[in-house]
Amino acid sequence: MSDMRELVIIGGGLVGMTLALAAARQGIASHVVDMADPNALTADGFDGRASAISTASWNLFTNIGLAERLAGKGCPIKSIAVTDSMKPGRIDFQPQPHEGSLGVMFSNQTLREVLYEAAREEKLIAWHAPARVVERQRGPHGVSATLADGAVLEGRLMVAAEGRRSPTRDEAGLKLARWDYQHRAIIVGLTHEKSHDNVAWEIFYPAGPFALLPMLDGPNGEHRSALVWTVSEKDAEGVLALSDHAFVTEVAKRMDGIFGAIALNSKRSSYPLGFQHTARMVADRLVLVGDAAHGIHPIAGQGLNLGLRDVGALVEVLMDGMRIGLDPGDAQLLKRYERWRSLDCFAVSFTCDSVTRLFGVPGRIPSAIRRLGMAGVQRIGPLKQFFMDEARGMSGKLPELLKA
Repeated sequence: MSDMRELVIIGGGLVGMTLALAAARQGIASHVVDMADPNALTADGFDGRASAISTASWNLFTNIGLAERLAGKGCPIKSIAVTDSMKPGRIDFQPQPHEGSLGVMFSNQTLREVLYEAAREEKLIAWHAPARVVERQRGPHGVSATLADGAVLEGRLMVAAEGRRSPTRDEAGLKLARWDYQHRAIIVGLTHEKSHDNVAWEIFYPAGPFALLPMLDGPNGEHRSALVWTVSEKDAEGVLALSDHAFVTEVAKRMDGIFGAIALNSKRSSYPLGFQHTARMVADRLVLVGDAAHGIHPIAGQGLNLGLRDVGALVEVLMDGMRIGLDPGDAQLLKRYERWRSLDCFAVSFTCDSVTRLFGVPGRIPSAIRRLGMAGVQRIGPLKQFFMDEARGMSGKLPELLKA
């Protein structure tokens, strides 16, 4: 007996599984296929990465019933300090009292655990993992994905949520604009003597951004942060090969003592940095979400949040269409999603790329010009509020699921 569902979501990561849950809350059933073993993805030490969940993304989690599960498991971001090499002229972003925090930091492991727990309880989600898709079919009346074990999953709309290297996107011939920054992000957890006071630091050095992201204190009260240190690709191998002591020494030089004595609390990991953006986000009965459509620099922590805005927009478009009897794979619905998301995705991608290049220009004069501009932003209230709204994900046309 065929188990036909509205969606066949290929990729069960943070964006793909959030989409399945958001769709299920609206009565939309889905197949979710992921190559990874969920038990491996939630094992201790699998992934040292952490994500800043913006205000808008937290609204999404609240509206689909995940906020209670996540309560107390993340660290609120009360302010963001932006500085050029720790020199005078920094910007301090602090929300208005009625706005709450600027976001919440979660380990990716925690986000996965909560998403997977909710997915296992949701009857409208058929979760196939670990599983590999060997054939994809898209026709005038529906879509199907054939798995390596011979199972055939049928639906009305196929969603590519596999990340930057999406084979579903590539097979559909959706072209990418892309370039390599020739940089690598080194990720590691830190413990430190002084409290971070819920401040996220974005320190720009000519070699690349150096981000310190506040995490919850450890079980014994130790203060903790996540470090994302961008280094040039030619230097990455040497930095990764440093002993823990030498690595900590290099990190401490760039922190200027703001957290006091520091130590590592996790293994180091790294990944190359690049930019990619699709000219089109849809094809016949196919839609792209998350990094399959847009991979950006992690400079402002907007990558996951951009994907979650895709989720909110897609669910809203599908629900609007299905209320008047349209098929989820209707070309008009998908075009509306593409128009809605393309401009926002491009604007955020372009901004992150421009800031990365701007702060990468070395020299005293460029630094002085940047710090002058930052001082101006610090003093001009409306301009500062604009940047805070962007950071909180509260600008532009928001899907209903991302509103409070």
